[in-house]
Amino acid sequence: MDAHELPPQEKALLTHELLNKTYKRLKLEKRRDHMHELISTMLSHRTNHKDEETAFYTMMERFGDWEGVMNADFEALADAIKTTRYPGQKGPQIQETLRIIKAERGEFNIDFLDDLPVPEALAWLTKLPGVGPKTATLLLLFNFHKPVMPVDTHVFRISQRVGLIGAKVTANKAHDLLLKMLPEEPVELFNFHVHMLRHGQRVCTFFAPKCEECVLHNICNYYEDVRFKEIDKAA
Repeated sequence: MDAHELPPQEKALLTHELLNKTYKRLKLEKRRDHMHELISTMLSHRTNHKDEETAFYTMMERFGDWEGVMNADFEALADAIKTTRYPGQKGPQIQETLRIIKAERGEFNIDFLDDLPVPEALAWLTKLPGVGPKTATLLLLFNFHKPVMPVDTHVFRISQRVGLIGAKVTANKAHDLLLKMLPEEPVELFNFHVHMLRHGQRVCTFFAPKCEECVLHNICNYYEDVRFKEIDKAA
């Protein structure tokens, strides 16, 4: 059997091993407080990290605290977060999220998620406006060290190209499929996610992936079926 014909789970574990060697293992440490992480992740949708951070700190500088953001004028809030994509949509979603948290918890605090089982924590987060599986799993993995698998655009693209998931699998379904293939340890899932993201940014890019320098090309369906045969250049 050629390496690219390995079963998806074997490929997933080998991908994890190869990327660990390439990008080095990382410690899983909380990078921001829970509320900051939640709102920043909402801001990050289709937005790069620099613009997301600019939006977050501009918003907090103008409105002072979560109470101020929640009660801010719609147009003023949209202007404060204008470095993100869709600020007119994200502003109301953030405000409604803050209202829900304040109403249910009595304060702007989501520390209680640490004590919830993963299914309950995911269910609570994904009922918030603008919070889908990617935002919820990122928060639960990065901040609460829960065993979940966030799937962003890079993780999804590489997983399909290599052959960890099928061409018709949705991003939402990929969260569960990839989770079942990998060790259920938060630090392992964190490294897999971050390394796939880095690999997608640097090597397995959307346009013109650098297959010849990719450590995964021996197990990659895309390389075997498309790039190696130069089908992508046939047109």
